[in-house]
Amino acid sequence: MYRLNPCSPLIWVHGVCTQIYLSEPQRQGLLALAQRSGRSLSALIREAIDRFLENQQPEERLAKLRQGRDLWAAGPNPLDGLKLRQELDRIPPESG
Repeated sequence: MYRLNPCSPLIWVHGVCTQIYLSEPQRQGLLALAQRSGRSLSALIREAIDRFLENQQPEERLAKLRQGRDLWAAGPNPLDGLKLRQELDRIPPESG
């Protein structure tokens, strides 16, 4: 029986296929999130990797903190403190 390789270049044209191993709790958690969000496991994993890589850039943390200074000024869009806090909590502190 012939089995098509899911990483075949004939199928995957927008990226590099990489195989990872997940624990059963990780897999079940991703499956539940995928079902709730309507996204694929692959999309969730790519998003998590993108966020992880973004958060590894200390200069990005500093840039976001500097952008936050302007949020305190009065303007047409009032500051949403909870949203700001949640965004900043995703950025790891600079090591030093």
